[in-house]
Amino acid sequence: QVQLVESGGGLVQPGGSLGLACAASGFAFEVYSMGWDRRIAGQERELVAVITKDGDLKNSDFAKGRFTLTRNGPKNTVNLQMNSLKPEDTAVYYCNVDLGPHLTVETLARYNRTYWGQGTQVTVSS
Repeated sequence: QVQLVESGGGLVQPGGSLGLACAASGFAFEVYSMGWDRRIAGQERELVAVITKDGDLKNSDFAKGRFTLTRNGPKNTVNLQMNSLKPEDTAVYYCNVDLGPHLTVETLARYNRTYWGQGTQVTVSS
């Protein structure tokens, strides 16, 4: 059974930082690309960042220079560290995995989520 469980959401002031964690199980974690996306209230879900099995990264434009995605193989976890947060970052954040063909840094544009978790709420407000 594929399971993705997010944690770490909460309330933070503008300019602050927040770290999100995703615990993964039920699949071969070491050989699949994973990512985070988010849904702002009233809008469609959008991709935040993705990471390959080898640790290669691709950030969305709004995340570049502020967000960092990392993975820990022995712990089967994927972390999203968010710095310099803005009110427009307020959203529900979801962890996900692409169980299709294995991706490399050259093919990350083909990332297509297959499973995702319940999400964790992030609110940026003073």
